[in-house]
Amino acid sequence: MRNRPHPHLAVLTAATDGANESLLIAALGDGDLAALATAFDRWHQRVRVLARRLLSDPAAAEDVVQDVFTVLPRAVRKFRGDAELETFLLGIAVKRVRHHRRAAIRRRKALERFRAVDLRGPVDPEQDAYRRQLGARLAAALDELPLPQRVAFVLCEVEELTSVQAAVIADAPEATIRTRLFHARRRLRDLLARERT
Repeated sequence: MRNRPHPHLAVLTAATDGANESLLIAALGDGDLAALATAFDRWHQRVRVLARRLLSDPAAAEDVVQDVFTVLPRAVRKFRGDAELETFLLGIAVKRVRHHRRAAIRRRKALERFRAVDLRGPVDPEQDAYRRQLGARLAAALDELPLPQRVAFVLCEVEELTSVQAAVIADAPEATIRTRLFHARRRLRDLLARERT
């Protein structure tokens, strides 16, 4: 990788429009370290949140974040430009999650990534306990889903992406994402209902 900054990289740190994204892609493809740092600063949190939701393990999610940005300069050379760079990056993250799960399957802590922090006012202990319990139940139920269904559910329901965006990220047809989401919702309802009986 190059240690000298790419000639047009100074422009990239301040703006994010399409022309500057093209410059960033070119610099990444050249193996420029400053471009990689720019991409990391811009998207590492987004990749981390997605990885945590898919893996249920903060340590494993950190491994995925590192993997994504390690392979990005090589992967971006295959980038066709038919989606935004962020979407392409999230697609890499999903592939790295699949690889990670195949390589090391272990049960994850469930609650941390589904717990919402309410910044609007004081925390009601009863509501907080209910949210924690609901988060733990949902995480445990998500762990029961096959990975493709889990990916579809997390992308569409938790990340609130459209099925078109989820299809690009998961590298699957949009109709397949919708089908997986349908089955994921039905399976989660069954699992959560079974818990109450």
